[in-house]
Amino acid sequence: MTTQQPAAASASVTRSASATSAAVPAQSLLSSKRWLRGAFLLAGAAQLITISALLSVDPLPATWSALLLAIASAPLAAAAAFTPRRAAIPAAVVAAVAIFVGVAGGIGRTGSLFIPALIALAVGAALGLRERR
Repeated sequence: MTTQQPAAASASVTRSASATSAAVPAQSLLSSKRWLRGAFLLAGAAQLITISALLSVDPLPATWSALLLAIASAPLAAAAAFTPRRAAIPAAVVAAVAIFVGVAGGIGRTGSLFIPALIALAVGAALGLRERR
C-alpha cells in the first residue's frame, strides 16, 4: 500500500509539470496582448478627451498634431490589440510612432494624456518581440 501512494503522487507531479510547461507560452502571449489591450483603452480614453477638447467652448487649435491624436490613436491601438501576433507588433510600432509624433507636435496638456498609452504600447511590443524569439 505504501508503495502505491508515492507512485500516484509522482504521476500527479509529472502531469502537473507537463501542464505547467504547456501553459507558459499561452501565459506569455496573454501578457503582451493584455498590455496592448490596455494601451487601446488608454488611447481611446485620451482620444475622446482630445475630441471633446477640440469641440469645447474654448477649443484647442486644430493643428496636425491634435487631429492626428484625435483621429488615429485608438484605431491604430485597436489594430495592435486585436490582430494576430504576427501583425500586432508592427501595428503597435506604427501606433506608438503616431502617438509619439502627435504628442511631440506640441498639443500641450491634452497630449500628455497619451503618454500612458504610449508606454503600454511600447511594453506590449517589447513583450511581443520577446515572445517571438
